[in-house]
Amino acid sequence: GDGLGRVLALTGLNLPGFVNCLLAGILLRNLAMPLLVMARRNRGAAVGWGWNDLKGGLALISDICLGMFLTMALMGLQLWLLQGVLGFVLVVLTLQILLAVFYTVFVVFRCMGRDYEAAVTCAGFGGIALGSTATAVANMTAVTSTHGAAHRAFIVVPLVCGFFVDLVNALVISVMAA
Repeated sequence: GDGLGRVLALTGLNLPGFVNCLLAGILLRNLAMPLLVMARRNRGAAVGWGWNDLKGGLALISDICLGMFLTMALMGLQLWLLQGVLGFVLVVLTLQILLAVFYTVFVVFRCMGRDYEAAVTCAGFGGIALGSTATAVANMTAVTSTHGAAHRAFIVVPLVCGFFVDLVNALVISVMAA
């Protein structure tokens, strides 16, 4: 991510570090396997493994990294600094929760099809309302670990939240700040 950030900075585009890492991960995930397959075929060797062979290990690493991120984020909160504005923060937080629940139940659930996939998507939307793609994925993982897989939700929510929200916000903020 850091190397990609340096290359992008040469073009005059300065993005936050997490966006560079996100873009590098997207590129690595989508380009690594085709390049490995092409390289092995050029040498005349058979392709011996693929992403499907790595699913268990990748899922374990993903769960560990998500847990570490959420732990570090929560440990870094300094809530005592909010003492002076606690009443205002509680009112705003209550309104945000009520609005998010209302929107989730009456808009997201209905638009996504009123089925199990829609319920898992709503769990992800709850994480988005809390402000993080990682929280959205953690919420959806908690639901699917109990009630079964929801593939469409795991495609839609991280893509929308990670790409459209995080990347577009970072690009818009970078352009507006310049």
